[in-house]
Amino acid sequence: MVALVERDEQIQQLDSLLGDCLARRGRVALLEGPIGTGRTALLRGLAERAERSGFRCLRASCSPAEQELPYGVADQLLRDVPRPDDPDDPSGRLLGGLAAAADVPDAGPASPHAVRTHHEIVLALLGHAQREPLLITVDDLRYADVPSLHLLLHLVRRLESAPVLVVLADEPVPRPRHLTFLAELFRRPELHRLRVGPLSPAGTARAASGASGAPPAPAADLHAISGGNPLLLDALAEDVRAAGGPRAEGYGLAFLGCLHRGDPATPAVARALAVMGEDAGPAELWRLVSLKPEDGERALGALNAARLLDGGRFRHPVARDAVLDDLAPAERAELHRRAARLLHDQGAAAIRVARHLVHGDHAQEPWAAAVLSEAAEHALLDGRTEEGARFLRLAHRGLSDERERAAVRTRLAGAEWQTAPASAARHLAPLVTAALGGRLGLADGLALVGRLLWFGRGEEAVRVLDRLRAEARAEGGGLRDAEVWLAYAHPPLARDRRTPVLAGEKAFAVPALGGDPQLHAAAILADGLIRRRSHVVAGRAEQVLRDLPLHPRNPWTVEAALLAVQVLLRADRLDAAAAWCEAPSGEGRDSETEGGGTRAAFFAAARAEVALRAGDLPSALREAREALARLSPKSWGVAIGYPLGTRVLAATRAGEHDEAARCLALSVPEAMFKSRHGLHYLYARGHHHLASGHAHAALADFLSCGELIRGWGLDTAGPVPWRTDAAEAWLRLGNRDQARRLVREQLARTDGRGPALRVLAAASPAGRRLPLLTEAVDLAEASGDRYEQARVLADLSRVHAAGNRRRARLLLRQALHVANMCGMRPLARELLSVQADLGGAEAMADGLEGIASLTDSERRVASLAVVGNTNREIAAKLYITPSTVEQHLTRIYRKLGIRRRKELPADLWAGLRKTG
Repeated sequence: MVALVERDEQIQQLDSLLGDCLARRGRVALLEGPIGTGRTALLRGLAERAERSGFRCLRASCSPAEQELPYGVADQLLRDVPRPDDPDDPSGRLLGGLAAAADVPDAGPASPHAVRTHHEIVLALLGHAQREPLLITVDDLRYADVPSLHLLLHLVRRLESAPVLVVLADEPVPRPRHLTFLAELFRRPELHRLRVGPLSPAGTARAASGASGAPPAPAADLHAISGGNPLLLDALAEDVRAAGGPRAEGYGLAFLGCLHRGDPATPAVARALAVMGEDAGPAELWRLVSLKPEDGERALGALNAARLLDGGRFRHPVARDAVLDDLAPAERAELHRRAARLLHDQGAAAIRVARHLVHGDHAQEPWAAAVLSEAAEHALLDGRTEEGARFLRLAHRGLSDERERAAVRTRLAGAEWQTAPASAARHLAPLVTAALGGRLGLADGLALVGRLLWFGRGEEAVRVLDRLRAEARAEGGGLRDAEVWLAYAHPPLARDRRTPVLAGEKAFAVPALGGDPQLHAAAILADGLIRRRSHVVAGRAEQVLRDLPLHPRNPWTVEAALLAVQVLLRADRLDAAAAWCEAPSGEGRDSETEGGGTRAAFFAAARAEVALRAGDLPSALREAREALARLSPKSWGVAIGYPLGTRVLAATRAGEHDEAARCLALSVPEAMFKSRHGLHYLYARGHHHLASGHAHAALADFLSCGELIRGWGLDTAGPVPWRTDAAEAWLRLGNRDQARRLVREQLARTDGRGPALRVLAAASPAGRRLPLLTEAVDLAEASGDRYEQARVLADLSRVHAAGNRRRARLLLRQALHVANMCGMRPLARELLSVQADLGGAEAMADGLEGIASLTDSERRVASLAVVGNTNREIAAKLYITPSTVEQHLTRIYRKLGIRRRKELPADLWAGLRKTG
């Protein structure tokens, strides 16, 4: 058995005592060891060996419930004395004598009557031992009744030449009631003390291996979790074989079994540790379960000695959970309530007190709401959103003041919105009532407006806005930041669309007194977008993204971050936008609810848009799918148009038309079309219609975008380039005049010139297309938009096809390379058909012929230039001067028939590998 591993020395000593007994030398053994370390197994094994050697075994096992029962232990021992045929049976007289001694009132164990009874019983036992040697074992001695201990002492004093072996087993820490017994026992020369303890790591490995010869898990793990305690190890080894780790029904029950074998203080200390946590001090533990310090210290020492604990800590969470589950729900809740009061009285941190209040479901203390509110603040700042929400829910229940309840409910709605916006919607109606009743402050009222608009509850948002505007006017102020944000995000609700100028030199100005800094940042960025000053406020956009972790619970953080990404995209700073979107990408990946949290979902949507703008369609699709998976459609509210539109547009450009159609079949809230997210959705749907051959439907969507933008006063901002795309739809319908008119309107603006020039070239006579497309390709390369770059290169190839087929093939290969690299399958298929018309094999032959004419030095320079290295970088890598690099490039351009670096064939590197 596991309990007997590493017990050879003790077994040999016990067997030696059996031999002494047979030689008529009486012996007493005290077997000492912590809980669960194998004392009982040693006694059982000793009894089996003794019986085989002819011994009569008298056994007793003590119990806490019987420790006040006089002669309870003696009664167990004497019942095993055999009854001879003589009706005057000695054992009957012995039991009768015990009963008589126990019934004598006020007769202590040292009274004359008790002493006579003890003497008669001992003489009878010694007489029996002359016929048959005796082994007397008493397990868990600490629970023995005092009269039985006196009887045992009377026997021990007369063992010198009797064939009797008395073996007592107990924990090594004595009990006060047994000190007299132990003091006399320790003076006896017949006494032998044997100690047992937990298994060593090597013993643990041997015990766990059992008959199979191999442990079920690494021995170090088994020893760390069991501590070498044999009872725990038995259960743990079986758990590992059955389930791969500790189980409540195995290891957990074994742990409880060990606890309840100790005195009542032992499980009490374990419960205190399980409730208070391992950081609690001894004084806190003893007070929680009303223990005297000396009793608590003794119990804690016993738990550590038995290796049930490791320095006062549970060895595995299953053990702690087992202790807590062993408590009745009401008892467990009461312990947490007592812990909360105890910690609060000691001035402990709010987070510790609040956790006990939550576990105890208790907020009736006068101080509870304040503590819970403070703890929620810390939890939300640390990113523990669900825990913060639990604190706020309990605080809200414990408050009676309506204004305070409304303030806490506002924070609770914000906390729940961070992980599952749909669950936060239930707070909106009560908060609207509170706002209209004047029980919400300005900041909370504006946050409520944002939430209402998120869920498309525009009418309620207007009512709350009107109330806030009236209050602001009465106080001589205004809602400047909110109005600026509304003018861009929800234009129909903006009171004054002629927004104040916030950008330029005032971009980093502080918000108005009492204003929200994140709302102020959102207003600055919105103003920059409205006035087409993205380059001016790009620095502020990066600051917003850089400071994002500093405002985890601010209701405007996500909105400001998304506007910051929009600003960077409008400023053609794709690399910066991508970098800042990746920085917080790990946030919320393992959040408690809805797959990762609202912020993580929005940043996935932002990464999708950045990838789409860069022409990386696989990444755009992956991130858009992730964004939609993280939050349910209901949780996305009107903002679902943002990731959904990106996914539809990316799928359309990638040729995944079925996926785009499935996305468009999803139900979206009607209120979405009154926000900027509706524009994003309409724009994507128009492109899907255009790619599917439904030019009229596409034109309707693009023109609807234009009507909304102009109706909202955002034509200057141009959230989407609807004119260019409507012009392309007109071209599909054969109306070049309408197409040219819209394109010229777009070119009168400062944004979107590259795509507009490409469409204008398509609507222009063949002789005018080349300069337009040449400028368009430069703009596409400068913006980093590879999708637009591929389309312009393809159009340029078609223009050159009529006169310079070699040049056309070169441009076509570049376009095809970009299309394949970005996953633009429809465009790639179209280009392959064009390549066939131009002569694909001939194109490759031309390219390889030119490459073959390059010298080795020119090839090295070309191979570095084609992958984007500058002249200075090429010079450093090849250990030549920049001027030498320039001379090489000049000769390379001449041999390949091109004029500049950007015209180097995209497959040049592959060609160099084949020829060199």
